[in-house]
Amino acid sequence: MRKPFVAGNWKMHKTTSEAIELIDELQPKIEDLSNVEIVFCVPFTCLSVTAEKLHQSKIGVGAQNVHWEKQGAYTGEISPLMIKEFGNYVIIGHSERRSLFGETNETVNKRMIAALNNDLIVIVCVGESLQENESGKTEEVITQQMRIAFSDVPPNQLNNVVIAYEPIWAIGTGLACDPNKANEIIKYSIRKPLIEMYGEKIANETRVLYGGSVKGSNAKEYFIQPDIDGALVGGASLKLEFVEIVRAAA
Repeated sequence: MRKPFVAGNWKMHKTTSEAIELIDELQPKIEDLSNVEIVFCVPFTCLSVTAEKLHQSKIGVGAQNVHWEKQGAYTGEISPLMIKEFGNYVIIGHSERRSLFGETNETVNKRMIAALNNDLIVIVCVGESLQENESGKTEEVITQQMRIAFSDVPPNQLNNVVIAYEPIWAIGTGLACDPNKANEIIKYSIRKPLIEMYGEKIANETRVLYGGSVKGSNAKEYFIQPDIDGALVGGASLKLEFVEIVRAAA
Protein backbone atom coordinates (compact mmCIF):
# COMPACT_ATOMS: atom_id res chain seq x y z
CA MET A 1 0.00 0.00 0.00
CA ARG A 2 1.24 3.47 -0.92
CA LYS A 3 0.98 5.78 2.07
CA PRO A 4 -1.11 8.88 1.29
CA PHE A 5 0.92 12.07 0.93
CA VAL A 6 -0.26 15.68 1.19
CA ALA A 7 2.09 18.61 0.68
CA GLY A 8 1.16 22.24 1.15
CA ASN A 9 2.94 24.56 -1.28
CA TRP A 10 2.81 27.98 0.35
CA LYS A 11 4.33 29.64 -2.74
CA MET A 12 5.35 33.29 -2.09
CA HIS A 13 3.16 33.76 0.97
CA LYS A 14 3.75 34.31 4.69
CA THR A 15 6.33 36.26 6.65
CA THR A 16 8.01 34.36 9.47
CA SER A 17 5.50 35.59 12.05
CA GLU A 18 2.60 34.69 9.76
CA ALA A 19 4.12 31.24 9.20
CA ILE A 20 4.16 30.61 12.95
CA GLU A 21 0.51 31.66 13.19
CA LEU A 22 -0.52 29.32 10.38
CA ILE A 23 1.39 26.37 11.83
CA ASP A 24 -0.17 27.01 15.24
CA GLU A 25 -3.59 26.90 13.58
CA LEU A 26 -3.04 23.78 11.45
CA GLN A 27 -0.66 21.54 13.39
CA PRO A 28 -2.92 20.56 16.33
CA LYS A 29 -5.65 19.47 13.93
CA ILE A 30 -3.50 17.17 11.76
CA GLU A 31 -0.61 16.14 13.99
CA ASP A 32 -2.21 12.89 15.18
CA LEU A 33 -3.12 11.58 11.71
CA SER A 34 -0.58 8.78 11.51
CA ASN A 35 -1.62 7.19 8.21
CA VAL A 36 -0.78 10.15 5.99
CA GLU A 37 2.54 11.88 5.25
CA ILE A 38 2.25 15.66 5.58
CA VAL A 39 4.72 18.30 4.43
CA PHE A 40 4.78 22.10 4.51
CA CYS A 41 6.80 23.48 1.58
CA VAL A 42 7.51 27.04 2.63
CA PRO A 43 9.39 30.09 1.30
CA PHE A 44 13.14 30.05 1.93
CA THR A 45 12.81 32.78 4.57
CA CYS A 46 10.40 30.59 6.57
CA LEU A 47 12.47 27.40 6.55
CA SER A 48 14.23 28.11 9.83
CA VAL A 49 11.16 29.05 11.90
CA THR A 50 9.10 26.24 10.37
CA ALA A 51 11.79 23.69 11.20
CA GLU A 52 11.98 25.02 14.75
CA LYS A 53 8.19 24.90 15.20
CA LEU A 54 7.95 21.37 13.81
CA HIS A 55 11.09 20.05 15.50
CA GLN A 56 9.29 17.25 17.34
CA SER A 57 6.44 16.92 14.87
CA LYS A 58 5.69 14.24 12.29
CA ILE A 59 4.97 17.01 9.78
CA GLY A 60 7.82 17.43 7.31
CA VAL A 61 9.48 20.64 6.15
CA GLY A 62 10.31 21.34 2.53
CA ALA A 63 11.55 24.03 0.16
CA GLN A 64 10.03 25.05 -3.15
CA ASN A 65 13.11 24.87 -5.37
CA VAL A 66 16.80 23.93 -5.28
CA HIS A 67 19.94 24.54 -7.35
CA TRP A 68 22.03 21.66 -8.65
CA GLU A 69 25.33 22.87 -7.19
CA LYS A 70 26.26 22.63 -3.50
CA GLN A 71 27.76 26.13 -3.51
CA GLY A 72 29.08 28.74 -5.90
CA ALA A 73 28.49 32.04 -7.67
CA TYR A 74 24.74 31.59 -8.17
CA THR A 75 23.16 34.75 -6.80
CA GLY A 76 19.63 34.22 -5.57
CA GLU A 77 19.80 30.41 -5.57
CA ILE A 78 19.73 27.88 -2.70
CA SER A 79 21.66 24.63 -2.54
CA PRO A 80 20.67 21.15 -1.34
CA LEU A 81 22.99 21.53 1.66
CA MET A 82 21.25 24.75 2.71
CA ILE A 83 17.83 23.09 2.56
CA LYS A 84 19.05 20.04 4.49
CA GLU A 85 19.79 22.23 7.53
CA PHE A 86 16.04 22.69 7.95
CA GLY A 87 14.04 20.14 5.96
CA ASN A 88 14.04 16.89 4.02
CA TYR A 89 11.77 17.74 1.09
CA VAL A 90 11.88 19.92 -2.01
CA ILE A 91 9.51 20.70 -4.88
CA ILE A 92 11.15 20.57 -8.30
CA GLY A 93 9.77 21.62 -11.68
CA HIS A 94 6.58 23.31 -10.52
CA SER A 95 4.66 24.73 -13.47
CA GLU A 96 5.21 28.28 -12.21
CA ARG A 97 8.96 27.68 -12.16
CA ARG A 98 8.78 26.34 -15.70
CA SER A 99 6.46 29.01 -17.15
CA LEU A 100 7.64 32.10 -15.25
CA PHE A 101 11.32 31.43 -14.59
CA GLY A 102 12.49 29.46 -17.60
CA GLU A 103 13.09 26.07 -16.03
CA THR A 104 13.32 23.28 -18.58
CA ASN A 105 13.03 19.51 -18.50
CA GLU A 106 16.82 19.40 -18.50
CA THR A 107 17.27 21.73 -15.50
CA VAL A 108 14.54 19.83 -13.66
CA ASN A 109 16.65 16.70 -14.17
CA LYS A 110 19.80 18.42 -12.87
CA ARG A 111 18.00 19.69 -9.77
CA MET A 112 16.45 16.29 -9.17
CA ILE A 113 19.75 14.43 -9.35
CA ALA A 114 21.41 16.95 -7.00
CA ALA A 115 18.57 16.78 -4.49
CA LEU A 116 18.50 12.97 -4.46
CA ASN A 117 22.29 12.75 -4.18
CA ASN A 118 22.00 14.93 -1.08
CA ASP A 119 19.31 12.74 0.50
CA LEU A 120 16.39 15.09 -0.06
CA ILE A 121 12.94 13.74 -0.87
CA VAL A 122 11.86 15.17 -4.20
CA ILE A 123 8.34 16.19 -5.22
CA VAL A 124 8.79 16.47 -8.99
CA CYS A 125 6.00 18.14 -10.97
CA VAL A 126 4.81 17.37 -14.48
CA GLY A 127 1.83 18.65 -16.43
CA GLU A 128 0.51 20.01 -19.70
CA SER A 129 -0.76 23.43 -20.78
CA LEU A 130 -4.35 24.07 -21.81
CA GLN A 131 -3.32 24.27 -25.47
CA GLU A 132 -1.47 20.95 -25.22
CA ASN A 133 -4.44 19.39 -23.47
CA GLU A 134 -6.95 20.59 -26.05
CA SER A 135 -4.77 19.47 -28.96
CA GLY A 136 -4.48 15.94 -27.58
CA LYS A 137 -0.78 16.19 -26.68
CA THR A 138 -1.10 15.51 -22.93
CA GLU A 139 0.42 12.03 -22.98
CA GLU A 140 3.22 13.06 -25.36
CA VAL A 141 4.17 16.12 -23.28
CA ILE A 142 4.07 14.44 -19.87
CA THR A 143 5.86 11.31 -21.10
CA GLN A 144 8.69 13.51 -22.39
CA GLN A 145 8.83 15.42 -19.09
CA MET A 146 9.04 12.11 -17.23
CA ARG A 147 11.75 10.60 -19.43
CA ILE A 148 14.00 13.65 -19.18
CA ALA A 149 13.36 14.30 -15.49
CA PHE A 150 14.31 10.72 -14.58
CA SER A 151 17.29 10.47 -16.92
CA ASP A 152 20.27 8.99 -15.00
CA VAL A 153 18.22 8.59 -11.83
CA PRO A 154 19.00 5.06 -10.54
CA PRO A 155 16.21 2.73 -9.36
CA ASN A 156 17.45 2.73 -5.76
CA GLN A 157 16.63 6.45 -5.46
CA LEU A 158 12.99 6.15 -6.51
CA ASN A 159 11.88 5.58 -2.91
CA ASN A 160 12.79 9.25 -2.33
CA VAL A 161 10.67 10.51 -5.24
CA VAL A 162 7.05 11.63 -5.22
CA ILE A 163 5.51 12.76 -8.52
CA ALA A 164 2.87 15.47 -8.77
CA TYR A 165 0.62 15.70 -11.82
CA GLU A 166 -0.23 19.37 -12.15
CA PRO A 167 -2.17 20.40 -15.26
CA ILE A 168 -0.91 23.93 -15.85
CA TRP A 169 -4.39 25.14 -16.79
CA ALA A 170 -5.67 24.15 -13.32
CA ILE A 171 -3.00 25.91 -11.24
CA GLY A 172 -4.52 28.84 -9.36
CA THR A 173 -7.43 29.09 -11.81
CA GLY A 174 -10.15 27.32 -9.86
CA LEU A 175 -10.48 24.89 -12.78
CA ALA A 176 -9.87 21.41 -11.42
CA CYS A 177 -9.21 18.44 -13.68
CA ASP A 178 -11.96 15.82 -13.58
CA PRO A 179 -10.84 13.17 -11.04
CA ASN A 180 -11.40 10.25 -13.43
CA LYS A 181 -9.50 12.04 -16.18
CA ALA A 182 -6.66 12.92 -13.79
CA ASN A 183 -6.42 9.26 -12.78
CA GLU A 184 -6.33 8.18 -16.43
CA ILE A 185 -3.56 10.66 -17.25
CA ILE A 186 -1.53 9.51 -14.26
CA LYS A 187 -1.97 5.86 -15.25
CA TYR A 188 -0.93 6.26 -18.88
CA SER A 189 1.37 9.30 -18.86
CA ILE A 190 3.17 8.83 -15.53
CA ARG A 191 2.99 5.23 -14.34
CA LYS A 192 3.40 3.81 -17.86
CA PRO A 193 6.74 5.61 -18.45
CA LEU A 194 7.83 4.54 -14.95
CA ILE A 195 7.09 0.91 -15.85
CA GLU A 196 9.11 1.27 -19.05
CA MET A 197 12.05 2.87 -17.21
CA TYR A 198 12.05 0.97 -13.91
CA GLY A 199 9.62 -1.96 -14.09
CA GLU A 200 6.18 -2.58 -12.61
CA LYS A 201 7.27 -3.04 -8.99
CA ILE A 202 8.87 0.41 -8.69
CA ALA A 203 6.12 2.06 -10.75
CA ASN A 204 3.46 0.58 -8.48
CA GLU A 205 5.31 1.66 -5.33
CA THR A 206 5.90 5.27 -6.44
CA ARG A 207 3.41 7.77 -5.09
CA VAL A 208 1.73 10.14 -7.52
CA LEU A 209 -0.17 13.22 -6.36
CA TYR A 210 -2.68 15.45 -8.07
CA GLY A 211 -2.28 19.22 -7.89
CA GLY A 212 -4.44 21.95 -9.34
CA SER A 213 -7.27 23.73 -7.50
CA VAL A 214 -7.55 20.99 -4.86
CA LYS A 215 -10.06 22.00 -2.17
CA GLY A 216 -11.61 20.53 0.91
CA SER A 217 -14.80 20.06 -1.10
CA ASN A 218 -13.24 18.02 -3.93
CA ALA A 219 -10.23 16.30 -2.36
CA LYS A 220 -12.00 13.03 -1.58
CA GLU A 221 -13.03 12.64 -5.24
CA TYR A 222 -9.35 12.53 -6.17
CA PHE A 223 -8.18 10.35 -3.30
CA ILE A 224 -10.61 7.52 -4.09
CA GLN A 225 -8.98 7.15 -7.51
CA PRO A 226 -6.67 4.09 -7.61
CA ASP A 227 -3.64 5.89 -9.06
CA ILE A 228 -3.86 9.12 -7.02
CA ASP A 229 -2.04 8.95 -3.69
CA GLY A 230 -2.57 12.46 -2.35
CA ALA A 231 -2.22 16.08 -3.34
CA LEU A 232 0.15 18.98 -3.82
CA VAL A 233 -2.01 21.79 -2.49
CA GLY A 234 -1.51 25.47 -3.31
CA GLY A 235 -3.92 28.15 -2.10
CA ALA A 236 -5.92 25.87 0.17
CA SER A 237 -2.76 25.01 2.14
CA LEU A 238 -2.80 28.56 3.52
CA LYS A 239 -6.23 28.09 5.11
CA LEU A 240 -7.96 25.90 7.67
CA GLU A 241 -9.37 24.11 4.63
CA PHE A 242 -6.02 22.26 4.42
CA VAL A 243 -7.14 20.21 7.42
CA GLU A 244 -10.11 18.86 5.44
CA ILE A 245 -7.79 17.81 2.60
CA VAL A 246 -5.37 16.02 4.92
CA ARG A 247 -8.20 14.23 6.70
CA ALA A 248 -9.68 13.16 3.37
CA ALA A 249 -6.31 11.62 2.43
CA ALA A 250 -5.97 9.91 5.80
